[in-house]
Amino acid sequence: MDIDLTRTFLEIVRSGSFIAAAERLHVTQTAVTARIQKLEGHLNCTLFVRNRAGAKLTADGEAFVAYANQILQTWEAAQRDLPLPDGYHNVIHVGGEVSLCNPLMLRWVSRIRARIDHYAVHTHIGDGQELLRQLELGVLDAALVYQPNYWPGMQVEQLLEEKLILVRAKNPEPYVYVDWGEAVRLQHDSALPDRAKAPVTLNLGPLALQYHLAHG
Repeated sequence: MDIDLTRTFLEIVRSGSFIAAAERLHVTQTAVTARIQKLEGHLNCTLFVRNRAGAKLTADGEAFVAYANQILQTWEAAQRDLPLPDGYHNVIHVGGEVSLCNPLMLRWVSRIRARIDHYAVHTHIGDGQELLRQLELGVLDAALVYQPNYWPGMQVEQLLEEKLILVRAKNPEPYVYVDWGEAVRLQHDSALPDRAKAPVTLNLGPLALQYHLAHG
């Protein structure tokens, strides 16, 4: 598998030109051109239109971006996982949002190890949207998130329900908003329209708690 073709394609997308991609990949521009021509030959389509300003994706190129990211992420996951540790038959990839990793993620991993001890476990901590993208691409097998997406073939199970409360410090100003995602923001702004534009916004629950304790 020539994964360099995919890496080169994505580097051109990021940098905007064959020349810049060659510099970042530490290869010649001729090598970059040859890789893209080979990739276009495999796909039987043109991926870029080149001009003085750089390289612009064609419609086929735009469509291939998602596939290229999936190919690269799957390949990198395979490199991390293989070969399996001695005595293990498979590997399970699980993810969780930062605010859910302790204690929920810790307990989850411990239970996985206790119930299927012949599986290796790899964990990934990230933001909700990133984890959902990883799930959709098949890089993760399961994830703990606050606001899941629903698409065909995806199993979603509610584990618990958290209740958010308004906390008032001795000095109530400035108002501090804790960003728990778009769904919570819509409910917040509907219930407290005068607080929709907060002077201080924090997107991590434990950090918001420490801020309140320090400035309350």
